[in-house]
Amino acid sequence: MNKFEQLGLNESLLKAILDLGFENPSEVQEKAIPLLLEKDTDMVALAQTGTGKTAAFGFPLIQKIDANNRNTQALVLSPTRELCLQITNELKNYAKYEKSINVVAVYGGASITEQARDIKRGAQIIVATPGRMQDMINRGLVNIKNIDYCVLDEADEMLNMGFYEDIVSILSDTPDEKNTWLFSATMPQEVARIAKQFMSEPVEITVGTKNSGSATVSHEFYLVNARDRYEALKRLADANPDIFSVVFCRTKRDTQAVAEKLVEDGYSAAALHGDLSQAQRDGVMKSFRGRQIQMLVATDVAARGIDVDSITHVVNYQLPDEIETYNHRSGRTGRAGKLGTSIVIVTKSEMRKISSIERIIKQKFEEKTIPSGIEICEIQLLHLANKIKDTEVDQEIGNYLPAITSVLEDLSKEELIKKIVSVEFNRFINYYKKNRDISSQSSGERRDSDSAPRENNSGATRYFVNIGSRDNFDWMSLKDFLKETLDLGRDDVFKVDVKEGFSFFNTDPEHTDKVMEVLNGFELEGRRINVEISKNDGGGRSNSRRDHNGRSGGGFGGGRSGGERSGGFRSDRGAAPRREGGFRSDRGGSSSSDRPARRDGGFSSDRPKREGGFSERAPRRSDASGSSDAPRPRRPRRD
Repeated sequence: MNKFEQLGLNESLLKAILDLGFENPSEVQEKAIPLLLEKDTDMVALAQTGTGKTAAFGFPLIQKIDANNRNTQALVLSPTRELCLQITNELKNYAKYEKSINVVAVYGGASITEQARDIKRGAQIIVATPGRMQDMINRGLVNIKNIDYCVLDEADEMLNMGFYEDIVSILSDTPDEKNTWLFSATMPQEVARIAKQFMSEPVEITVGTKNSGSATVSHEFYLVNARDRYEALKRLADANPDIFSVVFCRTKRDTQAVAEKLVEDGYSAAALHGDLSQAQRDGVMKSFRGRQIQMLVATDVAARGIDVDSITHVVNYQLPDEIETYNHRSGRTGRAGKLGTSIVIVTKSEMRKISSIERIIKQKFEEKTIPSGIEICEIQLLHLANKIKDTEVDQEIGNYLPAITSVLEDLSKEELIKKIVSVEFNRFINYYKKNRDISSQSSGERRDSDSAPRENNSGATRYFVNIGSRDNFDWMSLKDFLKETLDLGRDDVFKVDVKEGFSFFNTDPEHTDKVMEVLNGFELEGRRINVEISKNDGGGRSNSRRDHNGRSGGGFGGGRSGGERSGGFRSDRGAAPRREGGFRSDRGGSSSSDRPARRDGGFSSDRPKREGGFSERAPRRSDASGSSDAPRPRRPRRD
C-alpha cells in the first residue's frame, strides 16, 4: 500500500502521485500533509532544501482549492524566477487530474501583460516572486484581497535577498482570516518577525534539528593560499572524475569569470547569474539537467531554482557573506536520499567561518589536502580502468577485430594494458613532474577524516579498495565499516577518500597484514572486496626513489608533483604536451593544436558524457553562459 494513501489525499492526487513515481512521503510531507488537510491552520515548517517541501504544501493546497471558483484563492511566494517556474510546473503535475484548477507563474523577465491576461482568464493559484507580485498589485492587475491561502516558500532566502518590505506589503494586501504556511530551511529573526506579525498561533514542524544540515551531506574543507583558489578548484574536479556540481561564488562578476576560465581550460562548465536573460538561464539549466554541463558556477540568488537530485558535489569557491546561506548551498546535494559532499575552498583568514558554520549546521567538517598530481593520476587511471571494465561491447566491433588484432598481435596482455593506459598517462605524468604543490601548509595541525588530529601520517600505509559511493558509502560510513570489520580503534583508520567505484584509506603500518588478510576476499552483499596497497604513501607523496643523478623513479614515475592543471588531464592554456590523434581531438576538431580538449568523467573527453569509451565529440558552446552552440574561436597558445 502506498503510504501517501494514509495521509488523507483524494483519489485524483493519489493517481498523480502514482504517475510521478513517488513511493513514500518524506518526513516533512508525512508531518505537514495530514495537519494541513485536517484543519485550517497557520504553519511554520523548518526543513532543509531538497526534503520535498513543495509537495508538502502543494498536495494539501490543491485538495483545498475550489475548482469551480475561478477567482484567485491561493498565493505562493518564492525567491527566484527559476524556483517560481519549478513550483508552478510541480503544482500543475499534482493537479493533472483536476482539470479545472489553473496555476499561473508571475515573475520578472517575462511579459507582465501576458501574465495579467492569464490571471484574468482564471487562476486559482498564483506562484510569484515578490518583486513582480508587488508590481502587479501596484498596477491593479491582480486581486489577492480574498485569498484563502498564502504560502511563503524558502522564506529565509527571500528575506536574505532583501524582499522584506515587499513581503510585508503583499501580506498586508491579503485578508487576516487566510491561512499562512511558511516553509524555510532556517529561522532567522526576520522570518520569526514575519511569523509573529502575520500568523496566528502557527503549528510548528521541524525536520531534523532546527537550522541543522542534512544528514546525507558530508562536509569538507581545503586550506589553500588565496592565489591558488582557482587551481584548487580544478584539482578537486580532476580528483572526482564523475563530478556533477554547483560551484558557488559571491558575486555575478566572479561567477562569470570563473565559468569562463573553466570553459577556456576545457571543462564542461557554465555560469548562472542574474545578468543572464531568461532564455540564457533556461538554456543553461536545460544543459545542466541533461549533464552536458558538469560544473555549474552560480550565485546564491540564481541557484535557488536548481532542483536536480543527482548533484554529487557543492563547491564553495567562496564562502557566503551570510553564514546561514551555507545551509542553502549544501542543500543542493544529498537530495532524494542520495549522498552528497559539500566542499569549501578556504584561506587561512577565513578559517573562523568554518567553526561558525559547524555550530550552525551541528556537523563537523573534515579537513583535507588538495590532491597532488600523482594522486590525481592514480585516481584517474583507476577510474579509466573501471570504465573499460564496465563498458558494454557493441557486436559491430567484431568487423574491425581482425585488422586490430593484426596490429597488436605481438603484444602481451600486460604490454597491451600498459600501452592503452599510457595513451592518456604519459603526457600528464610528465606535466605534473614540473609543477608545484598548491596545498597550504601553514595551518598547523590538520584534522583527519573524523576531525581528530594526527601528529604524523608520513609513515602510514595507504590502501586502494574496490568499493565506493555506488555501494552507498560516504567517507563516514566507509570508515565505520572498516573500523568494525577490522576491529580497529577510532583513530586507526584515517584519510578515507571515497570515489564512485573505489576508495582510499590509511592505517598505521602495524595494521597492514590485518587489513590485507581480513578484507581481501571479504564479501559485501555478494561482492568480493579487493584491497591493494596504493602506490602513494599516506601523505600523498609518491613512493619514489632518486638515483645518483637525482632523478625520480618508482611509484608513478615522478616525485612529488602538485602544480595546476586544466581540464580533466589537460594542461593550463596549452601548457601540456600536444595531443596527436589518439582517442580525442582538440576543441576545434584538429589534432594539431596545443589547446587541451574537454574532460568529462574519465581522463578527458568532449561533452556530452560518453558511458563506454575514452572520449566523444559534441557541439561546443561559445561562452560560459551556455547560450550558444556555435564553436568557440581558438585562442593562440600562451608560452
